[in-house]
Amino acid sequence: TLKGVFYQRARLIHPQEDLLKGFHPDDRKHHIIINVGGIKYLLPWTTLDEFPLTRLGQLKFCTNFDDILNICDDYDVTCNEFFFDRNPGAFRTILTFLRVGKLRLLREMCALSFQEELLYWGIEEDNLDWCCKRRYLQKMEELTEINEREDDLLENETTGETVEETKIGLCMKKLQDMVERPQSGLPGKVFACLSVLFVTITAVNLSISTMPDLREEEEKGECSQMCYNIFIVESVCVAWFSLEFLLRFIQAKSKFSFLRRPLTLIDIIAILPYYITLLVDTGSEGSKKPSSGNIYLDKVGLVLRILRALRILYVMRLARHSLGLQTLGLTARRCTREFGLLLLFLCVAIALFAPLLYVIENEMADSQDIPACYWWAVITMTTVGYGDMVPRSIPGQVVALSSILSGILLMAFPVTSIFHTFSRSYLELKQEQERIMYR
Repeated sequence: TLKGVFYQRARLIHPQEDLLKGFHPDDRKHHIIINVGGIKYLLPWTTLDEFPLTRLGQLKFCTNFDDILNICDDYDVTCNEFFFDRNPGAFRTILTFLRVGKLRLLREMCALSFQEELLYWGIEEDNLDWCCKRRYLQKMEELTEINEREDDLLENETTGETVEETKIGLCMKKLQDMVERPQSGLPGKVFACLSVLFVTITAVNLSISTMPDLREEEEKGECSQMCYNIFIVESVCVAWFSLEFLLRFIQAKSKFSFLRRPLTLIDIIAILPYYITLLVDTGSEGSKKPSSGNIYLDKVGLVLRILRALRILYVMRLARHSLGLQTLGLTARRCTREFGLLLLFLCVAIALFAPLLYVIENEMADSQDIPACYWWAVITMTTVGYGDMVPRSIPGQVVALSSILSGILLMAFPVTSIFHTFSRSYLELKQEQERIMYR
């Protein structure tokens, strides 16, 4: 049987095959035998000529036994066999690259181990095919994030151990455990429970403050006893959040890094509206002029309503104590490409179905304008279906059915990738939490 180029560039030697039988000393001029973890391959020298910078390609330039041992782990002179004590599974990808010039990433192999194999064999990461390179880079980014968190944790522990055991040092260590590590002891658990309790009270208080009676009193400029009680509860909650923010700021070793954290920015945005509202209320009462009229009061009222609506950001503080919310945030950060693709798919489909429905409905019956059809396409393709707009004609209903089916398919395409990313992120955060508790 005639063998192809793939077979001629490198082939596997079966265990029962006798290498010494029929071996001639002149054969080493034409081919070599590579033994990687007990699995042997026969490679012609011409295969390695195209990769002179790799570890295998450097074998051709070796002039003595010491040079050979600097590249491989052992060498058999009788059959020109070079032994490498490396992972034989990873070498299959290296062998494929030597054969056809295509470098692929094995799904069952760790990205960090694969990187070490590439460094050992002297192969650049840029040789990875585009289908595997993105997955490889994503895994390396995840490993980098894990290593950074581990380094920060070890640095904090090392810094805490080297700090002189003074009263201030002990107090700062206990304060850090209380506000950052709820599993460290009873004070941390109590602090976390109080934080969650005040967040819940704030959410309930915000809901009650939007009741019709209280909104009428706010518009009239009156304040009943219930309105006053809501203000007192809100003030107590904001005081607790301000105290919590100050404690976290005090125990932080790097103040600048602390202020750059996403959760810290959410805390600032959620706390500041209360104090800005007090300043606006005080300023509007002290500087109200007859010439300003109702326009000034309307602008002040709009500002106050917007600032009070920002109090809902207190709910995001639960991410400090919820592993699920932390996983959700990490998944959203890692799946920005998938979310962008989903948005692109929906925009293209909406831009296609909305004008098509407008043309059909405009010919058959009275219809809305194209912007209204865009709204219909959005709620239809996202399978929300409010029912405020429906096609009346048969062709319009056919278009609606097509948009519904397209929306279901387009929404399902990136879900698998997002789900796997969510699962990996959850396992990483859970393992990190277990390591922290173990330490």
